[in-house]
Amino acid sequence: MPQPILFASDLHLSDADPATTAAFIEFLQKPAREASALYLLGDIFEYWVGDDDNDALNWRIAAELRVLSDQGTAVFLMHGNRDFLLGQQFATAAGATLLNDPHLLDAFGRKLVLSHGDVLCTDDTAYQQFRTTVRQPAWQAAFLARPLAERKAEVERIRAASEIAKKQKAAEIMDVNLQAVATLFAKHAGADLIHGHTHRPAQHQHELAEDVRERWVLPDWYAGKGGYLKLAEAGLSFVGINTEVTWR
Repeated sequence: MPQPILFASDLHLSDADPATTAAFIEFLQKPAREASALYLLGDIFEYWVGDDDNDALNWRIAAELRVLSDQGTAVFLMHGNRDFLLGQQFATAAGATLLNDPHLLDAFGRKLVLSHGDVLCTDDTAYQQFRTTVRQPAWQAAFLARPLAERKAEVERIRAASEIAKKQKAAEIMDVNLQAVATLFAKHAGADLIHGHTHRPAQHQHELAEDVRERWVLPDWYAGKGGYLKLAEAGLSFVGINTEVTWR
């Protein structure tokens, strides 16, 4: 039988959360090795200030992904809102391929659009303005030219400001906009959607004029709990890790 394809996102790996690091490495060393491909759809790390950051965790993860890739599981990485500066140096070390957002996948007789998901949260206009700015090559080049310590301090400042801002926003504003989802579906005929970012694991049905599409939302992995989607001949299914995630 063909090997399955796995999808995960929002790991938010950091030195402050060793349980998640341990859970992810166990995942890479066990179920991921039985897969033909692994797609990590953004926010793999809690933050990323550049490929020149020699934090031990960063390169431990790269090494584990390289082992997975070398034994035959293709590894694909997509940028998230926390690790959009992750670059080719890390991807090469990990034996991985960087993907654009969105990415169209055709496998097991079905079409899937893959996205981190933050671009669909169009009601959060302040975030979308920030996203547009930091995704510009000129901004990224200028930021990466700054000293590493200065970049880390700036990221900490941005993260603190973001946490304050989130507490002042309605929960609905930080979820996907249904019209943005419909627009994405319209660009990809017959495709379903897998994304993360919102930390609201669920399977949604979207009734469009021409058909019904599925939207699968991946969970986060904070505190070593989370899960992933598995695509096989039988279809898509959710697999939890150290958790009883309620799949709505």
